[in-house]
Amino acid sequence: MAGDAGKPLIEQVLAPFVRFSRIAASGGLVLVACAAAALYFANSGFAEDWFALWKTPLTVGFGEFVLSKPLLLWINDGLMAVFFFLVGLEIKREALAGELSSPGQAFLPIAAAIGGMVVPAAIYAAMNYGQETIHGWGVPMATDIAFALGVLALLGDRVPAGLKVFLAAVAIVDDIGAVLVIAIFYASDISMLWLASGFAVFALMLALNAAGARHPLGYLLLGMVMWLFFLKSGVHATVAGVLAAMAIPARTRIRPGEFVIRAQRLLERFERSIHPGRGVLTSPGQLAVLDEMEEVCAKANAPLPRIEHALAPWAAFFVMPVFALANAGVPVTSSAAEILAAPEALGIFLGLVIGKQAGIFLTAAVLFRLGLARMQQGLSLSHYYGASCLAGIGFTMSIFIAGLAFDEGGDFYAQAKLGVLAASAVAALAGGLVLRLAPQERAK
Repeated sequence: MAGDAGKPLIEQVLAPFVRFSRIAASGGLVLVACAAAALYFANSGFAEDWFALWKTPLTVGFGEFVLSKPLLLWINDGLMAVFFFLVGLEIKREALAGELSSPGQAFLPIAAAIGGMVVPAAIYAAMNYGQETIHGWGVPMATDIAFALGVLALLGDRVPAGLKVFLAAVAIVDDIGAVLVIAIFYASDISMLWLASGFAVFALMLALNAAGARHPLGYLLLGMVMWLFFLKSGVHATVAGVLAAMAIPARTRIRPGEFVIRAQRLLERFERSIHPGRGVLTSPGQLAVLDEMEEVCAKANAPLPRIEHALAPWAAFFVMPVFALANAGVPVTSSAAEILAAPEALGIFLGLVIGKQAGIFLTAAVLFRLGLARMQQGLSLSHYYGASCLAGIGFTMSIFIAGLAFDEGGDFYAQAKLGVLAASAVAALAGGLVLRLAPQERAK
């Protein structure tokens, strides 16, 4: 592009990739591509090598202090803890300054999300009552926030901004529910000693926050220790990621007005230290001002949004795609009708496709009718119904919970994953179609 002509060669080469990464839907597209690749390899001549790859043992440590797990478990227990850490940061941000920061704002998405969790779980339980697959009731409760918002982004200006806020808030509450379900119902053989040790580290992280510690390194090291303790405790290690996020400082050191005054003074000093023919490298005065400016900027911005901003691309373009590659592959040996005839697959499919939209939309509609919640300006019931359909995209979160509910090498797990993939595809298409046909005059 003409605008890139004066930039260094490396920036010109990377420019298309940078532009793609900034598109809101790009993370979802990469996720779909990785899931498709996993399905292809799982049903190709490379299937045996493909599944053997994820069983490769990986050992970390030294001497007697070693931790050895298959690659798949490092991804699901370790790498996904990074994803849950990001989820925790989003939850904390929304609770402090977002849609969940006040009772009036939070009531609608919280109530809708609860409806969107209870109804799918009830549908699954009804389909699997009295069977050993009943343990998978938590699978259709989850919403893949990144995927759902990615579909909204593909629709562009046809979707009002208020709808994106509503769906994001519902998904955040949904994530809170998923974390609680994982921690309470999918823990096994709990060791109270390891669990108490993990919470002791969490208390230490909170104490660091209260003492004013802001450097990410201290929280990173303690977070890794807490992750290890939770891994040993029997409570899923990804819960440690959410707890670690709760300890990250969210307060600024200086107020916006003070930042403006100090920044203006530093800029004036920088301007006075400019001398013809001398660059920044040869000007101690300018270097000193830049160091002070960096410190002032750090004080004006809290660690939480900085870490969230830095981590989001890694989660979208590395953590979740790797998870999809490792988990979405499943041999398809039967027709779609036969697959969905299995009670666990059918319960998940109906829970995500029917239960999610019914639970969220009907809850919202009843609250509107009773005057307990107000419909946002520019939105119609069609918009809320479309968002409710999109909430049925379980994908990453549902597959993750399926791995906790069922034996990862068994038929139940394979059927559950196919149910999740099929339901997510239908929910994405249905939600996109509803929103595309929604009245445009209300979306301005």
